[in-house]
Amino acid sequence: MSFFEELKRRNVFRVAIGYVITAWLLLQVIDLVLENINAPDWVMQVFMLALAIGFPLALFFAWAFEMTPEGVKREAEVDRSQSIAPQTGRKMDRNIIIAMALALAHFAYDKFLASPPDSVPQSGPEKHLQPESASTGQLVPANDALTQAGDSPTTLNPNEKSVAVLPFINMSDDAQNEYFSDGISEELLNVLVRVKGLRVP
Repeated sequence: MSFFEELKRRNVFRVAIGYVITAWLLLQVIDLVLENINAPDWVMQVFMLALAIGFPLALFFAWAFEMTPEGVKREAEVDRSQSIAPQTGRKMDRNIIIAMALALAHFAYDKFLASPPDSVPQSGPEKHLQPESASTGQLVPANDALTQAGDSPTTLNPNEKSVAVLPFINMSDDAQNEYFSDGISEELLNVLVRVKGLRVP
């Protein structure tokens, strides 16, 4: 029996496929949970590292051990004539199909239903920043923003391109993110004023 056929007989390929799909689904759940509790980025990296380390270990155990009616035994101790590896492989095939169906369902939901097609996802502390009126701290339409900036929409040249940069407020629970709001406003102004033909009130 060739090495490739032995890998198939011991269900090593099935374990590898099942591990990858299950790990991907688990990471999606972990990412959702960590996002809701505002966990630091390194926590997700620890989970990814643990799953990456577990992959070769799973392959090793699939090669060296076998499931029997009496429990897990070393493959060398199992009589080939009494091996239930084919039955175990069929059960693993069903589990892999179920895991793939869940992965495809999650991918379809995340791709087509979870986020609007025209929205741009934000990450990090910047997602808590929203433009505010300089006087009231409330969100304002673009025309009102121009008016508050000192220009009347009726006096603007219709062919003139202009944009107003409003202050941002820190809407996160962490007060240390305040510098993001000031920094974003200043950076936007510095970039936009360099655009030729664009008026920045």
